Amino acid sequence: MQKHHGQIVEILVRKKGFSITELAQHSDVSRSVVYQWFNRKELNADIIHRIGKIVDHDFSKEFPEYFQKTNDIYDVRSREMMRPNQSRVNLWKDKYIILLEQYVQLLSAE
Repeated sequence: MQKHHGQIVEILVRKKGFSITELAQHSDVSRSVVYQWFNRKELNADIIHRIGKIVDHDFSKEFPEYFQKTNDIYDVRSREMMRPNQSRVNLWKDKYIILLEQYVQLLSAE
């Protein structure tokens, strides 16, 4: 039987006394995203690791497949965290500013 990652994480988060709002704020996501995580049968290692750091829980016991033991310290086998790359953020911010400037020029031309 396959374990339901979201339910396991939700139970541990609630046992630690964290609310959905607190977890969402510390994760920089919306509450609906947290609920989506809890409803998923499988979560990727990045999300599990992020939640573990927030609630101060070592998920290597529940999800050993996502962790590898190196010198008695568990390292997450993960890709880059799901936070936006700063250069991508700056790219979109620059595009937004250019569009705003063009919009102001259009308004002032009338």
